[in-house]
Amino acid sequence: MKIFWQLTFVLFIAFSATSYAQKSDLGAWYMYFGNNKISKKLNFHNEIQYRNFDGIGDLEQLLIRTGIGYDLTENNNNILLGYGFILSQPYANGEKSENIEHRIFQQYITKQKFGRFNLQHRYRLEERFLQDDFRMRFRYLLGLNIPVNNNELLPKTLYISAYNEIFLHLDSPVFDRNRVYGALGFVINKNMRIEAGYMNQIQENRNRGQVQIGFYNNIPFTKN
Repeated sequence: MKIFWQLTFVLFIAFSATSYAQKSDLGAWYMYFGNNKISKKLNFHNEIQYRNFDGIGDLEQLLIRTGIGYDLTENNNNILLGYGFILSQPYANGEKSENIEHRIFQQYITKQKFGRFNLQHRYRLEERFLQDDFRMRFRYLLGLNIPVNNNELLPKTLYISAYNEIFLHLDSPVFDRNRVYGALGFVINKNMRIEAGYMNQIQENRNRGQVQIGFYNNIPFTKN
C-alpha cells in the first residue's frame, strides 16, 4: 500500500505541474464505483465521476450512474439496466455553457481468467436524451488486471490495470471515440480497491489525456 501511495503522489505532482503549464490540455477524473450485492443474484451499481479540465476546480463533467444487475452465473455474466445523469460544462468561444443529459443504458459483463490475467468484456448500449437531440451509442470495453506481488487479486495485492474502450454511434458518423487506459492498483481488502492511472481519449478531431483516480467498493448489502 505504501508503494502505491508513493507512486500515486508522484503521478499527481507530475500532473499538477503539467496542468499549470500554458500549453497543457491534461484533465483529471476522480471516480467512485460501487457494485454491491443485494441478493445472491442481484447487485446495485452506483457510480460518481467528477471530471475536471485541470487538476481540480474547473468542472468539465459530473456523471452519476445507477442500476440493477443480475448474475446469469455465479459472480459472472452480469446483465444490468441503468440510468445516468450527466451535467457537462464545456467551453465555447472562451466561455462556459451548461448541458444536461439523461441516459438509459443496458449492459452485459463477462469475465475470464488465464493464469494471472483477469479479463473483462463489457458490452453497453446507451439511449441518450440530450437537450436538443436523441442518440443511441454502443460501447465495448476490454479490461485487464494483472496481480504483481501475488498470483491472485488478494488483499494487499499490487496490480496493473489496463483497458481499451471504443464508442460507436448507431447513426452517422459511426465513430465517436476510443479510450486507452493504464494504471497501478492496490487491493485494500476483499471488497475495496483503488487505482491511479492515465487515460488517453481519441475523438475524430481531438486527442486528450486524463489522469484518473478511482475507488471501487464491493461491500455487499446482504450476507447471502
